[in-house]
Amino acid sequence: MDSYLIERLGHMGDGIARGPVFAPLTLPGETVTGRLDGDRLHEVKIVTPALERVAAPCRHFRTCGGCALQHAAPEFIAGWKAGVVRQALAAQGIEGEIAAVHTSPERSRRRATLSARRTKKGALAGFHARGSDVVVEIPDCHLLAPGLMAALPVAEALAVAGGSRKGEISVQATLSPGGLDIAVTGGKPMDGPLQVELAQLAEGLGLARLAWDGEVVAMRHAPEQVFGRAKVTPPPGAFLQATAHGEARLLAEVSTLTQGKSRVVDLFAGCGTFTLPLAEDAEVHAVEGEAEMLRALDRGWRNAPGLKRVSTEARDLFRRPLLAEELSRYDAAVIDPPRAGAASQIAELARSGVPVIAHVSCNPVTFARDAAVLIGAGYAMGPVTVVDQFRWSPHVELVAGFSLTSA
Repeated sequence: MDSYLIERLGHMGDGIARGPVFAPLTLPGETVTGRLDGDRLHEVKIVTPALERVAAPCRHFRTCGGCALQHAAPEFIAGWKAGVVRQALAAQGIEGEIAAVHTSPERSRRRATLSARRTKKGALAGFHARGSDVVVEIPDCHLLAPGLMAALPVAEALAVAGGSRKGEISVQATLSPGGLDIAVTGGKPMDGPLQVELAQLAEGLGLARLAWDGEVVAMRHAPEQVFGRAKVTPPPGAFLQATAHGEARLLAEVSTLTQGKSRVVDLFAGCGTFTLPLAEDAEVHAVEGEAEMLRALDRGWRNAPGLKRVSTEARDLFRRPLLAEELSRYDAAVIDPPRAGAASQIAELARSGVPVIAHVSCNPVTFARDAAVLIGAGYAMGPVTVVDQFRWSPHVELVAGFSLTSA
């Protein structure tokens, strides 16, 4: 077999040699051999390991697809993720400062989507194998918080009750003070007998809530999430930051950027991750496309005495972004769009004259595109903080502030 020198890591965490040739689980500077199939190297063997190579802490790493970078030292991963951000900014002609990289601890994931499949002897649940749809069991997972590990037998029981032998169910599990909040998709269509069985399962398993394809089957306790002093019960399957550590870091940065501002607009507000804590000191207008999430946010605000006024608006910010004229009444804006970014909304923000913008992003490429638009409109970009709550994955999240410097 031919040998290859790994020159860099790609955006999915694979090592890349000249060609390009993609080699999974390798690091820059390593000499490797393997069997080439197209542009991918299989049966990879490390001839000369990099100094940054470490023993993977999790015994499932070689087969499970949940992690891509456990073979790399934490310092290397942090530097690589900062480099991904710098590279994305450089592609837009922006020289950005990376203030810090904050990595969530091991075993701190409070939400995850598990795959579960019926078998002849019962069921199995876990993550997909690397590059495969095979489900791998993960009894010693180093990602999930201890409380979330309890979702594995739950997912197995749900697969037995409502899964198909020909397919698998997707089980989104979220930790809440009242217990596990479970939302299942891909199972059998709901009918009377299945509903009864699932309700009995939820009771027996001690779940806070169980939803099946969006329909709540049982709720023993409200699966509340705490945002600031407010308690919010999100709709089934609603977005939540992956770790409490990551949420706290993002919130700390957003709070600092908007400090002293009295009127804030929160775009893509979700259930209030930023809206409700910011309402300690400012009036906040929360805008989100999903009305049900806003209803949960509003209930949380109304049941948390002492917060300043929070208003909500259900609006598709992709098709109907807030216009510059609407935005101009605020002295700060927070925006946390999905991975595709929100080009139309950013264009309106650029025209609005809002003095301060706190931009949270889960995609350095679309963030850099947005940053270029804002800088072109007279905003200065501050240091970028990288928040790595998807430890050992190629996923990168960040937050940065933009201040208006010219008309």
